[in-house]
Amino acid sequence: MELNAKPRSSQEKLAEGMIPAVAYNKDKNVSFAIDRKAFDRAFRQQSTTGLFDITLEGGETFPALVKTVQMDKRKRAPIHVDFYMVTYGEPVTVAVPVHTKGKSQGEVMGGLVDVVVHNLSVVAPGPRRIPQEIVVDVTKLNIGDHVSAGQIKLPEGVKLAVEEDLVVISVLPPRLSEGEAAAEAQAAQVAGLVAAGEISEEAAAAILEGEATVEEVKAEAAGETTEGESEDTEQNEG
Repeated sequence: MELNAKPRSSQEKLAEGMIPAVAYNKDKNVSFAIDRKAFDRAFRQQSTTGLFDITLEGGETFPALVKTVQMDKRKRAPIHVDFYMVTYGEPVTVAVPVHTKGKSQGEVMGGLVDVVVHNLSVVAPGPRRIPQEIVVDVTKLNIGDHVSAGQIKLPEGVKLAVEEDLVVISVLPPRLSEGEAAAEAQAAQVAGLVAAGEISEEAAAAILEGEATVEEVKAEAAGETTEGESEDTEQNEG
């Protein structure tokens, strides 16, 4: 995507409709201004994986990738752009969006496909060979299955820039209903009370079966403790 730019100093006032930008690499740093609407339109099409050929007015043309975009949150418009200069034919590391296709077996069973890594870091053999997206077929995945980075088929020449065992996509169990979540929370609470010695296993079973509440069991246990203390006091006095 071609982008025309005008060289500028940091103190130079911007013309209407223009925004400041900078392009750099380890050897060079160039400041310039670009048309906001033209950049916004192009960036929406190709995001951070698309290559920009930036042509400076009266000067050079160089390829670059978008590094960061500072946005006006109120107007939702770019107000400053950082580009990273690249070189044709040289490897470049970039984060590529991950998308899924198909409906997994896990989803059919009520599960949920979770894209853990939304942008996967890869090394492309050159700027013009950066994939726009990475698409993973999830149709065969069941609940509990996952796809690691090393299992994803990448375009020819593109390599991972992360560990192969990095989990990128998971298929999660069905979400609990409110009733199921409440029952699970109650079971955890009762288990904790038993472990702490506050209630007996018999009392715990009564709670889980709906025959008593936690409050009732606690009150009964407290009453038994009080009665026991009273009997000990009477025996000591006798």
